[in-house]
Formats: sequence, C-alpha cells, structure tokens
Amino acid sequence: MAAFSLAERLRVGETVFSAWTTLASPLVVEAMAREGFGAVNLDAQHGMWDVGTLIAGIGAVRAAGAAPLVRVPPEDFGLVSRALDLGAEAIIAPMINTAADARRFVAAAKYPPLGERSWGPVRAMMLQGQTTATDYLREANAGTLTMAMIETPAALRNAAEIAGTPGIDCLFVGPYDLATSLSEGKAQDITAAEVERAVDAICAAAAKAGKIPGIYCRDPARAVAMAKRGFRFIAVASDLNIFREGTAAILNALKN
Repeated sequence: MAAFSLAERLRVGETVFSAWTTLASPLVVEAMAREGFGAVNLDAQHGMWDVGTLIAGIGAVRAAGAAPLVRVPPEDFGLVSRALDLGAEAIIAPMINTAADARRFVAAAKYPPLGERSWGPVRAMMLQGQTTATDYLREANAGTLTMAMIETPAALRNAAEIAGTPGIDCLFVGPYDLATSLSEGKAQDITAAEVERAVDAICAAAAKAGKIPGIYCRDPARAVAMAKRGFRFIAVASDLNIFREGTAAILNALKN
C-alpha cells in the first residue's frame, strides 16, 4: 500500500468514498475497510475516539488496506499534528471560518515552509514501512491532506479565501451544521434551497482554487448525487447509523 494513498488517488482525479466512524472500535473500522472503503474517518469530535483508541484504529484501517483519517475537535490543533504522527493520512478540522483559521490549521498540519508541524512521526513511519526520516519529510506535505470544514455563514462567505490558503487541500462541507446555521437554528434541512446553493458554491470555490471538494452524506443515494455534482471526497453514513438501521431491519423482518 502506498505511503499516502488517499492524496495520490484524489490528485489524479478519482472520487473516493470514505466510511465514517464514531464508536471507537478498531474491529469495526477494520471491518469497514476490508469491505472495500478506500478511506475510513475516525471522528474524534463527536465520536468516542481518544488518543489510545486512535492509535489502534489508525493501525487497523491501514492494515486492512485503506487510508485512515481523523476529524479533530474545534481548535484542537495539537491533536492535528498528533493524529498525523500516529499515521492519519488526512485531518478534517471543523469550524474553519476564516483564512486566519485556515492558516492555523496549516501551521499544525504541514512541515516548513508551509507550516510549523513539529517532527515526530514515529508511528506513521512504522505503519508506512519507512525507515528514513527524510523520505517521510519529503513526501508528507503533499501526502497528508488538510480538510477544512465549511459549516457556517462566515465560512461560506470566506470559502474562496480559505480554499486559496497555501497548505489547505480540501473544502469539506458539514451539511447538517451548515443547514442549522443558515436557518439560525430553526431547521436541519440539508435539501433546503439555501443550503443546496451553499453546497454548490463551496464545491465551486474548491474547484476554482484547484482544491478537493468534499462532503459528508448520510446515505448512498445522496453520496452518488454529490459525486455527480462535482464532489470527489465523500464520507458516507456512519458506523452507529449502519448498526442501528441494520438492527432495525432484522427486528422488523422477525416481527413480520
């Protein structure tokens, strides 16, 4: 498996579908990767992942042949560099509302001259089979991806500036927070006209800057539709929703 497979696939124009996980189970993320997802995101913002489980989960994803990603909590730029050191190939950072936020994200995620990431990718190099520090250092800035979440009116207004920030690789739409904030907390309708216009505007801003458009989708139908609209990194469903919906389907069949 290539050291930085996700960046390579996206930069040659592939559309990559990623699993999304919250349950902090290395076995679950490994199973999802082995079923064929090219990437698996470990959500440390709203999910149960902590540093200990991230170590095991990232290793399990990579062992199964997929690219591990981590979503960090807002403003937790310390975890950005730590997750990359643990072997994450991409970081999804929430609430990147301004170019200044984007620059702070880049500072934590990229080595000089783009950023200020501190050296110490011991686990990442081990997982990738690299033994020479300069080999990892030479490839890391291009190979590890920064995905800036656009999920507020401020971020929407500043999407072009965020996308244009050197070192930002992807604009990633958080549709539910975007719908919540655009409606001033009155609704979470991701198909509302205002939200759909915003989604297309963010996709266009990323493409214009030569960056990767990304988005979260709750179900496969929405994911396929977003791919047709130009998104190339698409996270689909979540482990907990898959488990609950699968359980409900089994129980419904047993009752009927």
